[in-house]
Amino acid sequence: MPIYEFECAKCHQVTEALLKFSDAPLTVCPHCGGGLSKLMSMNSFQLKGGGWYATDYAKKPDKAAATSTTKPADKTTAPKTEAAAPAKDTPAKDSAA
Repeated sequence: MPIYEFECAKCHQVTEALLKFSDAPLTVCPHCGGGLSKLMSMNSFQLKGGGWYATDYAKKPDKAAATSTTKPADKTTAPKTEAAAPAKDTPAKDSAA
């Protein structure tokens, strides 16, 4: 459960209250009976250690870029290249004739 801070409009006393998210905020100062307003304060939530996006799941610039741009040739779709040599059974044409 989070701790909320409230400030009294009359005596300016700051009061802390441990409330559920579903609980209504405090409206009456316990010190003087004046009206309370909720304060915005620094939270104490910090992400430490491994397992967070910036340290473990961020894109690696060198490895990811090199592997995603370089694709190996696919042998099933690559055109076949054969030497254009005459078959052994057919005689070669004589260019002098």
